[in-house]
Amino acid sequence: MKRRFFIICLLVIAFAFNAEAQVEKLQAFFIYNFTKYIEWPPDYQSGNFEILVLGNSTIDSYLKEIALSKKVGNQSIEIKKISSAGEISKCHILFISKEKSGELQNVISKIGSNSTLIITEKDGLASMGAAINFVIISDKQKFELNKRNVTKYGLKINNQLDGLAIIVN
Repeated sequence: MKRRFFIICLLVIAFAFNAEAQVEKLQAFFIYNFTKYIEWPPDYQSGNFEILVLGNSTIDSYLKEIALSKKVGNQSIEIKKISSAGEISKCHILFISKEKSGELQNVISKIGSNSTLIITEKDGLASMGAAINFVIISDKQKFELNKRNVTKYGLKINNQLDGLAIIVN
């Protein structure tokens, strides 16, 4: 009986980890596709296309998989994982994992006027400074878009993204 309970617990834990991995894989796919709807200033259109991941999320491994076979325009994609806002350098996209969401204001200060698309995954952060925020609604991955926060950093947004997003202010 104890053995059966232990096996069931292991299966539940394995399923939970698999579900989280699927969410991160889907978010990585979304992040890559956002690059098709956002335009960065000319000085960001040469060199590597840099995506920073702040926190312990394993999304960076899925982004690295995408980077092996995809480009943003003619730019190769480079993924870097960082552990604090102090490590932020000039980048195109900054993904803030849920456990680091408390650093959003530090991130905004560190980015300054750089043209960085800030993406988060905790409720309410699109209205607190993030441009895009991942949310789960009715067991489906969705995203909130704050157009003001996109344009604030000198980025241009394709209106087609509006139809795919939940617009917030």
